[in-house]
Amino acid sequence: MPPILEISGASKGFGRGHERATVLRDLDLTVEEGDFVSIIGYSGTGKSTLINLVAGLLKPDSGSVKMDGADIRGPGPERGIVFQNYSLLPWLTVTGNVRLAIDQIFPQMTEKERAERAAEYIDMVKLSHAAGKLPRELSGGMRQRVSVARTLAANPRILLLDEPLSALDALTRATLQDEIADIWQKNRTTVIWITNDPDEALLVADRVIPLLPGREGATLGREITVDLARPRDRKQLLGTPEFKDLKLRLVDTLLGAKKDSTPHVTRKLAAPDILPEDLGKPRNFSFFNKPAPRRRSQLQREELQVEA
Repeated sequence: MPPILEISGASKGFGRGHERATVLRDLDLTVEEGDFVSIIGYSGTGKSTLINLVAGLLKPDSGSVKMDGADIRGPGPERGIVFQNYSLLPWLTVTGNVRLAIDQIFPQMTEKERAERAAEYIDMVKLSHAAGKLPRELSGGMRQRVSVARTLAANPRILLLDEPLSALDALTRATLQDEIADIWQKNRTTVIWITNDPDEALLVADRVIPLLPGREGATLGREITVDLARPRDRKQLLGTPEFKDLKLRLVDTLLGAKKDSTPHVTRKLAAPDILPEDLGKPRNFSFFNKPAPRRRSQLQREELQVEA
C-alpha cells in the first residue's frame, strides 16, 4: 500500500516574471499512517506554504503531493487543519462551532448522534464546562482547544497543525502540547505539526524534520528520529542527556542552514577625508568663526634638514 502522504520533488513560488520568488524547492517527504511528524523552521521559510500544499489550499508548481497514491487536487475532510488564529465563528458557542464541522461531514447521522459526537470531542479537550460559552468568553488556550475539537470531530485521517500554539503564553502552550500528544496517543490520527520551537517539536513528535532556508528557496533536511518513550514527562525529559543531544543536533542543523543561506557582501571602505582635531591648540574661536576641518588631501609633505 502507498503511504498516506507522499511529497516528491515539489516546489512552490509566488510572483510573476522576473519578480517571481521560489519559497519551497525539491521537497521530498513520506508519511505513514499513524505517524506523528513535526516540521520545524524559521519564520518566513515557507512552513505555512508547505501545510497549505498538503491541505490542498495550494498546488505545487512542480513535483507532486499525493495522499494514498492519488494527487491532492483540493481541500478535503480527510485532511483537517488547525490554524494559528483559532478560526472560530464568534456568534456560535463552543458546541455550535464543533457541531458546524459535524453537521457538514456527517449529515447522515441523527440529531442525537451528532449532539453526542460533539459532546464527546468537547469533553476530550476538557471543555465540557464551557460548552455553552461564546469564543469571546474563552481564553486563548480554550479557543484553541475548541479548534482542535472541531477538527478532530470531523474524523480526518491527517491532522495538520499550523503553529497552533504560537499565540499562547508559555504555561498554556506546555499544557496544550501535552494534551494534544495524549489525544494522538489515544486516537493515532496521522499528525503533521508545524512549529518554530525545538522543545515543542521534540516533545510531541516521533520524527522531526527541519525546513532549511536557502538562497533559492527552503527545502527539507534530514529527519531526526525521536526515540523517547511515551507518554513523555517534560519535567523528566528536559534534563536528560538524550533530550539534550537531540536538541543540540536540531539547533545546530537550523543554525548551520541559516548561516549558509545568509548572503555575503564584500565592500571596500574608504577612510573619511577628515583628520581629527588638534586638541593641543587653543580653541578661542566663536560660533561664526569656526576653523574648517583639516582634510587628508590638504596635507603637504615637508622635508627638514637636521645638522649633527
